[in-house]
Amino acid sequence: MISAGEFRNGVTFEQDGQVLQVVEFQHVKPGKGAAFVRTKTKNVITGSVVETSYNPTAKFPQAFIERKEVTYSYEDGDLYHFSWMLRPMTTSLSAPTMCPITSSSARRTIPASC
Repeated sequence: MISAGEFRNGVTFEQDGQVLQVVEFQHVKPGKGAAFVRTKTKNVITGSVVETSYNPTAKFPQAFIERKEVTYSYEDGDLYHFSWMLRPMTTSLSAPTMCPITSSSARRTIPASC
């Protein structure tokens, strides 16, 4: 779990079933009232950016994202097959996924929940 007070640029967390990444953050201490954290977060799956304010004590499950350079192999019905190299010039692995794949140019994202 990570609290909103620990947010930094690049931190990923889950909220309402979505994986979000902190793009910008600002700890605000107004002269009157409680402190809060103003953030700009990016949805890792859809790419949408939203500005939100959080209570610094609010806790969220931290999301761990593994990034790999993969090559699209083929599509088999609802399954998309990708392959990647374990070590240069050695064995390659492949894995099918049924997850929705979003593409904003040549970049593809597969949700970790798949």
